[in-house]
Amino acid sequence: MRVHVADHPLITQKLTVLRERTTPSPIFRSLTEELVNLLAYEATRGVRTQPIDIETPVAPMRGLALSEPKPLVVPILRAGLGMLEGMVKLMPTAEVGFLGMVRNEETLQPTTYAERLPDDLSDRQCFVLDPMLATGGSLLAAINYLFDRGAVDVTAICLLAAPEGLAAIEKATQGRDVTIVLGALDDHLNENGYIVPGLGDAGDRLYGTV
Repeated sequence: MRVHVADHPLITQKLTVLRERTTPSPIFRSLTEELVNLLAYEATRGVRTQPIDIETPVAPMRGLALSEPKPLVVPILRAGLGMLEGMVKLMPTAEVGFLGMVRNEETLQPTTYAERLPDDLSDRQCFVLDPMLATGGSLLAAINYLFDRGAVDVTAICLLAAPEGLAAIEKATQGRDVTIVLGALDDHLNENGYIVPGLGDAGDRLYGTV
């Protein structure tokens, strides 16, 4: 498993505003989109391309286009939906699927309640969007779901992660082509499974339900 923490001052500055408890939902949503757009540059560094011949106003040249089959972007509902716009702005031709997952607050285990994905993901590159990699349960379930459908490699984009969740993903995905791209790696999980210092519940803060 490859892990990339995007240690850039603009990313850290935007994350600082997200972490602030008084940041209102409209600003939280806007900054999340901006952050994902920045993180997506690193996450798509290995996206598959093919050469294409074009004509500029001056001369013919050979450029690049995304290879078939197109990449699949998969936000984990509901919080991952707030990251989607930032991702598709960078890759507008990518296809989009959805996975609905909820965490049991007592067991901290994820349950899949909805999915909208192609039946066959053979030879697909998949990009999973999940703001918080806490225990790793939801993200791991999503990664396994995609590989079971035939995906060849999976890249997850997360705003924040805890070391415990990152270690759990690494242990459970040995031998698979998995990349995790993070805005920051935080200190630890608390007794309730929340990332510390973190930013609270990303879904609640995105949609104003706190």
